[in-house]
Amino acid sequence: MFDAAVREFSTVRDWLRFAVSRFDETGLAYGHGSVNGYDEAAYLILHTLHLPLDRLEPFLDARLLPEEAARLVDILRRRVEQRIPAAYLTGEAWLHGYRFKVDERVIVPRSFLAPMILEQFTPWLDAPEQVDTALDLCTGSGCLAILTALAFPDAKVDAIDLSPDALAVARDNVTDYGLDDRIHLIQSDLYSRLNGRKYDLIVANPPYVNAESMAMLPPEYRHEPEMALGSGNDGLAATRTILLEAPKHLNPGGLLAVEIGHNREALEIAFPDIEFTWPELEGGEDTLFLVRREDITHTD
Repeated sequence: MFDAAVREFSTVRDWLRFAVSRFDETGLAYGHGSVNGYDEAAYLILHTLHLPLDRLEPFLDARLLPEEAARLVDILRRRVEQRIPAAYLTGEAWLHGYRFKVDERVIVPRSFLAPMILEQFTPWLDAPEQVDTALDLCTGSGCLAILTALAFPDAKVDAIDLSPDALAVARDNVTDYGLDDRIHLIQSDLYSRLNGRKYDLIVANPPYVNAESMAMLPPEYRHEPEMALGSGNDGLAATRTILLEAPKHLNPGGLLAVEIGHNREALEIAFPDIEFTWPELEGGEDTLFLVRREDITHTD
């Protein structure tokens, strides 16, 4: 079918229709930057043809050169036949207007923490201008550490990941944003190599997929590092450590913000004495909690 497309199709409009049809026919899974076949097809076509990602309409009737059609066949075939997420095919992911390099060494950036970071956690952070130190746990591509550094321009940011491969990707992104002097990358199993360092703000998008859900993940998610997704039977293995040890690493009045997927009920059962704040988020209700140092009862 792809070979026939090369022979028969000439315009961007032709290829867009073809891609959407193949994506829907195959039943692809989304969630790595796009939420439907049309948006994903448009993105892959515009990126492959080196066109502005936000301007499809002016190019719909443009005719393709043979080498351009060949590039489209390659990327669309890989998306359909190998079920590779679009971000890995293009080597980039976009998070609230910010571009990050990605490959299969890191999870594709997607986090409900991103807009809250950019809004300086208003109204939950009393004095954002006084945030001097911040920590990003499970940094992956470094995207949240970078957004934190941009949102809090006076802060030094530590970014931690257990995977040296992930940290190599994060280093490229940190350098691309010119933040090498403000973001310190650390290979560590959560807090284990922090040697008592304390922070005004800790953010974390840790692994939180439970064992049952891991077993049912679509093929697209199997391309991502398993260690960045799964977190024990209930999905809270990493979150427990992050929460229990947070008081050792938060300054007085410090704020902890953690994304946990669909594990609110399990978390509240596990920690009945902690009063969590659950911000209202578009498309992500009950997926992210906030808690101050003083409200975590498990302190030393």
